[in-house]
Amino acid sequence: MVLPKELLDILVCPQSKAPLLYFARGEKDDDEASGFLVCPTSRLRYRIESGVPVMLVEEATELPVEAVERLVSRARDLGIATTGAGR
Repeated sequence: MVLPKELLDILVCPQSKAPLLYFARGEKDDDEASGFLVCPTSRLRYRIESGVPVMLVEEATELPVEAVERLVSRARDLGIATTGAGR
């Protein structure tokens, strides 16, 4: 399930207040069930359960710098824009 544009327009990382990258079909861009949001600033990855982003810092996964750099590069390759403010 793809998140609605209206929701993406307001979503930011609850920790850093920075925009997020939305991988609607996962990192490999092949499965909507594996979608997630990631904040390059705080290095937090937020899961999406049944079409609802779980935007709790304590529920997020902290990623190593290398993983975030890989995801940012992948987002560029896929043409993924940031969510929230500054979009």
